[in-house]
Amino acid sequence: MAGTTTGTTGTAGTATGTAGAGRGAPSRCSAGTATGTAGAAGVAGAVRAGGRADGRARRTVLAALVASAVAIPVSAAASPDVPAPPPVVFAEDATAGGRYAANLANLAEAARTARSAGRTGRAAKLRAMEAGGAARFLAFDGRRKGRAVEVFGGLEGADRVTVLVPGSDTTLDTYQRFRAGAVALQQRLEAEHPRSAVVAWLGYDTPGTVSVTVLTAGRADEAATELRPFLDRLRELSGPGARISLLCHSYGSVVCARTATGPGVTDVALFGSPGTGADSAGDLPTGARVWAGRGTGDWIGGVPHVRVAGVGFGADPVDPAFGARPFAAGSAGHSDYLKPGTESLDSLAAIVLGTGTGTATATSAIVPAPGVSRA
Repeated sequence: MAGTTTGTTGTAGTATGTAGAGRGAPSRCSAGTATGTAGAAGVAGAVRAGGRADGRARRTVLAALVASAVAIPVSAAASPDVPAPPPVVFAEDATAGGRYAANLANLAEAARTARSAGRTGRAAKLRAMEAGGAARFLAFDGRRKGRAVEVFGGLEGADRVTVLVPGSDTTLDTYQRFRAGAVALQQRLEAEHPRSAVVAWLGYDTPGTVSVTVLTAGRADEAATELRPFLDRLRELSGPGARISLLCHSYGSVVCARTATGPGVTDVALFGSPGTGADSAGDLPTGARVWAGRGTGDWIGGVPHVRVAGVGFGADPVDPAFGARPFAAGSAGHSDYLKPGTESLDSLAAIVLGTGTGTATATSAIVPAPGVSRA
């Protein structure tokens, strides 16, 4: 599922809890017939391996792959690895400012390395990420498909901090669409609450939109081991007593559903979600309020919510039976939730600021973490 634009822990991830180093993101797949056919064959094999799945369930899971293959146009074909310097390794007590400066220098070096290797497209994308030298990255790894954790707003003094977790096909080559959503959200929040910050967390290897991987939880399980320590360290870098919200798009909602959160995380919002792999909000490893929303223009609403032999993600988070608090998403399409002026952006901002008015149908089954109110 394409991002709104979003394994093993590497050296940078060990020191900062942000982005792991050394694992390459999967290549982006074209939306061509050959790719879709290969993916369908893979899913068919996985379903057959389940043994107990009946024919109807098999057809349903295959329909999910077909829906993902035809509904999202993917423009970039797979490309070979791009050379880049290793990420910066930080001491545990490194300041946010120190991380920003070192990662920006590493980003500039990655752009020069890519250009020297004849990878002018990647070099141009990296130069755009520099934002004229104003970008602030808590982590950056320019190798392979890359990872990046960027901050918008004054993190050190913020008492409302949002972490955006993207969906599939979010890489350094598609980063600008992810960044655009983060910028729009930060501008919306600052207009009402100046002490806000947004963190765009591309801290995991996102699956390809048209692939078997995007229908399984393997990448999400790996990402959760990166996101949990990052959230813990984020509390140390932000303002005292800051409330942290997780906003999780598409496959990113699968990541968030597998991430155990501490008391600093007060809200988890799932949007454009294919499902989480859980049967209900009460099954998620969090004491935070759980929200779910889907725009009327989002194609993912037509994907069957089933899980067979480890393929698919089961219950629909916007189904009242799931127990999440609903929020209005208007007519948003799959990649439109964070666009300026949309009802979905307003709703997500309200969740972050604590003014959301959604009501839950079964969230009473969720026991709040210490210090987290359900009100």
